[in-house]
Amino acid sequence: MPTSNDIPLVLDRREGPHGEVVLRRHGDRLEIIANGCFLMDTSDGRSERRLVDAALDAVAGRDRPDVLIGGLGVGFSLAHAAANPRWGGITVVEREHAIVEWHLDGPLSAFSAEALADPRTEIVEADLVAYVNETSATYDALCLDIDNGPGWTVTEGNEILYGEAGLASCVRVLRPGGVLAVWSAQPSPEFEETLRNVGFQQVRTEEIPVARGVPDVVHLGISPG
Repeated sequence: MPTSNDIPLVLDRREGPHGEVVLRRHGDRLEIIANGCFLMDTSDGRSERRLVDAALDAVAGRDRPDVLIGGLGVGFSLAHAAANPRWGGITVVEREHAIVEWHLDGPLSAFSAEALADPRTEIVEADLVAYVNETSATYDALCLDIDNGPGWTVTEGNEILYGEAGLASCVRVLRPGGVLAVWSAQPSPEFEETLRNVGFQQVRTEEIPVARGVPDVVHLGISPG
């Protein structure tokens, strides 16, 4: 017989411009589900934190570099960035209004309240693809965690960001010599090649072991200039 901890409890369900997004509790963790597909939960976060640290390592010679985080998610990347005084401005772009609300005054605030109160933090409600095409702002680091990665997108439209046109827009918002760090649920040699084709230098992939299955990875590249 399944116990109550085996059965996910839906805490909120929203229908938005990009489809359905659900927040549910499953045992001691919170989960975000988009259009019926699992996106992320609060069970670990080591690879999301490494995403931020790898980006900071790549721009270590800069004084208080500014970072753009693509995707608020469960807040691991934001919270980790805000916990480090070496970062300057911390901008987070999130297109799902429901996710922003769950952080501001909902169950996910337990993971992000301190970071959201940090004066360096700015939340921008926008589609990341449109934002990197249109913003006049520039950054030293761009950390992307908006889907399951370049080889396994579950949200319509996100695949554009991982192609040459989307990556060219990432170059546009990066200051010369800035770093692009991309979280992925699995390695993608094809994405590495696309990064090089767009002009990124020192392209590499760092693996982060997980409890089960294929390691998460962070793809890294330095913008030209």
